[in-house]
Amino acid sequence: MSRPLLAIDIGSSKISVVIAEAKDDTIHVIGSGVAKSQGVRKGTITNIELTTRSIRQALSDAKRVAGTVASRAIISISGAYTRSINSSGIVNIPQQEIGIKEINRVMQTALYNANIPNEYEILHVLPYNFKVDEQEFIEDPFGMNASRLEVDTHIITTQKSSLSNLKKAVKSAGIEIENVVLAGYASAISVLNDDEKELGVCVIDMGGSTCELAVHSGNSIRYNSFLAVGSNHITNDLSMALHTPLNVAEKIKLEYGSLRAPSNDLIEIPVIGDENENHEISLEIVYNVIQARVQETLMILAKELEKSNLRDQIGAGVVLTGGMTKLDGIRELAMAIFDNMPVRIAKPRPVEGDFEPLNDPAFATVMGLLEYGAGGYTQYEIDSNKKMIHKKEPITSGEGELPTVSSTSPDEDKDPGSLTNDEVKQTLATVAEEKESFGQKIKKMWHWMTQIF
Repeated sequence: MSRPLLAIDIGSSKISVVIAEAKDDTIHVIGSGVAKSQGVRKGTITNIELTTRSIRQALSDAKRVAGTVASRAIISISGAYTRSINSSGIVNIPQQEIGIKEINRVMQTALYNANIPNEYEILHVLPYNFKVDEQEFIEDPFGMNASRLEVDTHIITTQKSSLSNLKKAVKSAGIEIENVVLAGYASAISVLNDDEKELGVCVIDMGGSTCELAVHSGNSIRYNSFLAVGSNHITNDLSMALHTPLNVAEKIKLEYGSLRAPSNDLIEIPVIGDENENHEISLEIVYNVIQARVQETLMILAKELEKSNLRDQIGAGVVLTGGMTKLDGIRELAMAIFDNMPVRIAKPRPVEGDFEPLNDPAFATVMGLLEYGAGGYTQYEIDSNKKMIHKKEPITSGEGELPTVSSTSPDEDKDPGSLTNDEVKQTLATVAEEKESFGQKIKKMWHWMTQIF
């Protein structure tokens, strides 16, 4: 049975909407729409009304092609207001067998130990290392026998105010929200392959006004960062350096933008304030402006990677995606700046449906949102709804099936790893009963022996 999917990527330069159907691990795209982003600046919403209008426009284009639309959407949130923390949790396993309930309990404990401030909301709790009875680097503890389970998690949170503004803009466009996913995480889902995840990799989505960086190691995100610089800054730089309108600067960037050897050719462009008058400029100036901005951006990103202290753990190097990566020669420049690490320019994984334009680095985030909705997330995760999501079937033990946990229970807010007073009393009462019944058996046996002899 197919399930409708709706993905909305709210970027700083464009709003992308894709409608698809998920069936048996395949995604079939049936409609897409793109609108110029309004009311969003450097990843944050500055005008809810304008943002809603842009979402409506992209949504109506996608709906017209698809002929239908899902009522609930998976939406992206920029890393602009996110804060991340690493936290650990430990629980005892009374049943000696690890099921979904136990994995959920240890992750809830790690979340409890993180002490998230009140003004922040959880986006993702991602486990990157499990430890079973002192044995580290367990890939998947599900179904194992153990008396103790530990986990290290990467917790991504966002400011409540910015999240509620984002939700308000989407709901005003007539769409309910199924889930909220960090844009950098969604991009990583759509462009990374299994080998890269296993070896460790740094994914950088270079968009219109922002760059999202995520370090993927141990099959999960270990570090994420954000930079409020993107390809629109190149357009602004060109406009100022060449004294030409922004729309002309954008055309020059797209047509002549290159980071390879500069050309001395001359081109004629209009002047700001008097668009009837043209003046000649050398393409060498265009090259120098673009080179300076891109080099500076990549150097800041390289410093962010150093700050993560995970540089030694990324054997697969750097994967670049996003619209800015379409600049000719960016891969070679990135390799030089990242100290000759392997660099790959990535497009989102192709999906079914005749929508060729979506197979473009600029649509990595929205395609990642679709994959997330179809189950492409990490093997265990607590999502933005504070629910544990996973793809496991319940296991059967001697006690019967262990229940699958989909949300947190009220007790887990105290300390999921400890017993309540009532549970302690109940255990002591059971022990007392067992002692009493054993005493009665001895008494009966003694009485029986005296009767015989």
